Amino acid sequence: MGAGVIKPAGGGGGRRRGRRRGRAGAMSEINVTPFVDVMLVLLIVFMVAAPLLTVGVPVELPKTAAEALPQDPEEPLAVTLTADGGIAIQTTEVAADELIGRLQGIAAERENDKIYLRADGAIPYARVVEVMGALNRGGFSNIGLVTETGGPTFDGGGG
Repeated sequence: MGAGVIKPAGGGGGRRRGRRRGRAGAMSEINVTPFVDVMLVLLIVFMVAAPLLTVGVPVELPKTAAEALPQDPEEPLAVTLTADGGIAIQTTEVAADELIGRLQGIAAERENDKIYLRADGAIPYARVVEVMGALNRGGFSNIGLVTETGGPTFDGGGG
């Protein structure tokens, strides 16, 4: 028995019917796998980066060994000092003479006394301390100063 090649009927070397080789037709389906991969990577990046957007520097130092900060069920309260001297509680502008009264009303409704103070870098230190005193008089004694990361270090390296 020998092995041989079977030639198609109708002569040899003719044109083949059916699909062409070497050239693929247009693909009509959308491949969503790369899209899903990119979206999952973005989701992870935002989940990691979101807690790092606001960094608090607590004013009161712990008196014992450091422990993890407890998670508050309430939304953190923030007071902002703008570069032009304006004061805002969360996103609402407040006149300086109304600040203590508003804070006392808010403190009566809240369970904890934690508040974050955001101040523009151009604000004089004396003004920041005045507002901290107003926060204390308004019923908030646990004040954290919000800063941005990447600033200068004391070891001579830049941010």
